Amino acid sequence: MSEESLITNHQSPITSVEPPDDDEINLIDLAIVLAKHKKLILGLPFLAAVLAVIVSLLMTPIFTATTKILPPQQSQSTASAMLNQLGAVAGLAGGVAGIKNPNDMYVAMLKSRTVADNLIQRFDLNKLYGKEYQSHTRKQLENVSTITSGKDGIISIAVDDKDPKRAATLANAYVEELDKLTNVLAVTEAAQRRLFFERQLEQAKVNLTKSEATARQALEKGGLVQVEGQGRSMAESSARLRAQITVKEVQIGAMRTFAAERNPDLLMAQQELEAMKRQLAKIEGAAGKPEDAQKTNSEGIDNLGLLRDLKYNETVYELLAQQYGLAKIDEAKDSSIIQVMDKAIEPDRRSSPKRALIVILTALVAGFLAVIWAFIKEAGQKARQNPEQAARLDLLRRYLLGR
Repeated sequence: MSEESLITNHQSPITSVEPPDDDEINLIDLAIVLAKHKKLILGLPFLAAVLAVIVSLLMTPIFTATTKILPPQQSQSTASAMLNQLGAVAGLAGGVAGIKNPNDMYVAMLKSRTVADNLIQRFDLNKLYGKEYQSHTRKQLENVSTITSGKDGIISIAVDDKDPKRAATLANAYVEELDKLTNVLAVTEAAQRRLFFERQLEQAKVNLTKSEATARQALEKGGLVQVEGQGRSMAESSARLRAQITVKEVQIGAMRTFAAERNPDLLMAQQELEAMKRQLAKIEGAAGKPEDAQKTNSEGIDNLGLLRDLKYNETVYELLAQQYGLAKIDEAKDSSIIQVMDKAIEPDRRSSPKRALIVILTALVAGFLAVIWAFIKEAGQKARQNPEQAARLDLLRRYLLGR
């Protein structure tokens, strides 16, 4: 063996370079396919854009009118100040829970069926929208109306319509219907207090009427005439004090729903209650034992009970009537709760259709579909050149056609 052959045999093997895999994506091949079908790729988006322009020109223009309102802002400090102003009976209405975001309540009211039906009847929207059923008209009105509440506390009401004047009128009508609804519903703290005292006052009036009727019957029999002098005075004082104790106990119960046990106002109210109870005990103790009084004048004791009930109901009615009057004054201060920042005006430009956006999106979609179709068409041509792939394509075609 020659020296040259030995040297050759002892040399390390040279790594061979593998040919590129046929499955790898070749950018040149992609460019060739795109260039081959350039008429389809460029022509289809152009035709689609032309059609989009024609269709957008034929579409009915829509105008959007927007109004912005500022609903009443309720704060805890305002509520506390009102409670202090109302005095002894304020705790009765102090336990009303607030809403985390009051604007959500007004948005819900604007989207309510009551507001929608009022607008439908007011503008005859059933005929305008061509709907047979009221529910369909409500749905159409909901679709053309956009009601949102921003982080800045402003509520925006936008209405779409092909008539710009009607769009502005509808948007402003939303605010008007909201104002009517807030006057009916107790949505503010003042209105809730007024409604509470109004109901309590009605019940107190019923109780007072019953007491007056019973006392009138006793008076006709001549019974109340027997209650004179010191007994009558002590009965009236006792009744008034009992009424004040009842109101104070309800106030303390309401305060405990939002105040801690060591709250200064709560502690002061409890001290006032204990003082009134001690005073009542003194008055009743000075009146003597009921057993002794019953031995001397049983009928007079019964008359004192009637008189106490009458004075008690009179005192409760007077207190509630006073607080009801304060609540009505407080509510009157909040009468103009809905403040309009921007009143809806007739828009001078359409909001839709957005022709430029329609044309651009249509052209992009058509171009994407043209590229996909070009690659599918090219793959089909290559498959037909291969007998095995051609047979598989024929089998797929037969399955799709159901043969």
